[in-house]
This record gives sequence, structure tokens and C-alpha cells, in this order.
Amino acid sequence: MPRILIVEDELKLARVLTQYLERDGYETVQFERGDDAAHWLNTETPDLVLLDLMLPGMDGLTLCRHIRQRSNLPIIMTTARVEEVDRLIGLELGADDYICKPYSPREVAARVKAVLRRSLAQTTTLESQPEQRFHWQGNRLLLGEQRVELTAVEMRLLQALMERPGHILSRDQLMDAIYPDRRMVSDRTIDSHIKNLRRKLQELDPEQDFVRSVYGAGYKFE
Repeated sequence: MPRILIVEDELKLARVLTQYLERDGYETVQFERGDDAAHWLNTETPDLVLLDLMLPGMDGLTLCRHIRQRSNLPIIMTTARVEEVDRLIGLELGADDYICKPYSPREVAARVKAVLRRSLAQTTTLESQPEQRFHWQGNRLLLGEQRVELTAVEMRLLQALMERPGHILSRDQLMDAIYPDRRMVSDRTIDSHIKNLRRKLQELDPEQDFVRSVYGAGYKFE
């Protein structure tokens, strides 16, 4: 039974989310303070974190950063702040998805199911490509003795590029690959993910530029 960590200080909303998720067969753990959730995460590992942006004790972005320093577990951020910069910051820190308030609890439950399904499918698909120099160990990407951890979004992005080596993929094509719900995001979001992915790949092999940018066209994997 997948276990979902809900970090939400609106207790009535948290209870509704708990009811919907448990009805769908998930086990839930709930905290209203970010610091309490961080302390719990020091010894426990859920399958997904449903994380509000504005929290007492430790805000959602700080908690997201805390999680990413030690784990690659899926994170869905919820927020009432709709400015693009907040969405971008959340994704740069490694959030796999975000939902703007007010939202339908049914939509949240559907997003949870989709993120968990994609996370499993991405690992399976990438590990089935033996011709690549890369190897996978859970959420870690290995090249020889070197290894780095990728977020679920970065895994989807790399998968899309690796499936068509040498072919230029536009930002719109990459958006469709990493956001199947076809949400509206800025080009800056894709560029930020590419920047993070390239940095991590260069940690594996500093002399090889695996992801190349093609001015005015997009990106390609070599």
C-alpha cells in the first residue's frame, strides 16, 4: 500500500485529502508543520509527498530542498501563490508536479496516482535500454563508477532525449514529454530543467556534453 505524506496546515483541507487518498487505497501520514515533517522524514520514507508551499515552522520550499538533499522521492507541491516564479522555484528544487489552490481533492488524488505511475514507468523504461552507456540503480544514474541522483522530471526529460539520439527536440516537444497534462509552463522552466540535467550529466563525465542546445530549435542528446 503506497504511503503518502501530507504536509498541509489547513486541517480541514488535510482531512479531506486524507479521505480521498485513503479511499483510493493509499496509506496517509499528516503533518501541519514543515519542521515536524522534516523530523519524521529523517527516519521514515513515504512513496510520495504532498507538500503545501506556505507552512509554519519550515516553509514548503525549504522542506523540498531538505528532502532533495537526501532523497529523490516524488513531491507534489500545492500553493495559493500563482506567480510563475514560485512555480519555477519549486520545480528547480525538484518538485515533480504542482497544483494551484483552490483545487478539487479528486484532482489531487488523480495527480498522485499519475506521478507514482510515471515514476515507476520511467525507471522501468530507462533500465530497458542496454545499448546506452548509462545504467540505473533506483533513482540514481550511473556511468562507470560515477553516479548522480535525478528528479522524476529530469528522468522524464532524459528519457525523451535518449529515445531519439541525435534528433533535435523543441521545447514544446519536451514540455509534452515531461508534462503529459499539457499544462502551460514557460520556456524558462524547460531551460532550467535542462541546465540542471546537463550539470548532473557532466558530473558523470566532465569531458562529454551529452545534451546539446541548438540555437532557436531546441535540444538533442548525443
